[in-house]
Amino acid sequence: MWLVNTGWTGGGFGAGRRMDLQQTRAMIRAALDGSLDGVPTRNDPVFGLAVPREVEDVPARVLTPRSTWADPEAYDRAAGRLAAMFRDNFSRFADAAPEEVRAAGPE
Repeated sequence: MWLVNTGWTGGGFGAGRRMDLQQTRAMIRAALDGSLDGVPTRNDPVFGLAVPREVEDVPARVLTPRSTWADPEAYDRAAGRLAAMFRDNFSRFADAAPEEVRAAGPE
């Protein structure tokens, strides 16, 4: 299973830009055709996702969102806020979720 960012990169609304459509298509193609099966990944420190280190036709920088922001500390703050929103929202459903799901959320 793969999660693909089809939203913003390089900063929040007004500072960043929409994900490049050709790169998005390349990521979707790779996920669907099995090209990503077994590829080396890195663990995202905030969200705990296994992120491919390489995807054909996608700059490696795009696969590390923090590196696309002019101010990496602003990315850290935004990621922290987003993770907190996920945790807060999920708390409403946590009691009904299996332990493996509860453990998979952002740090």
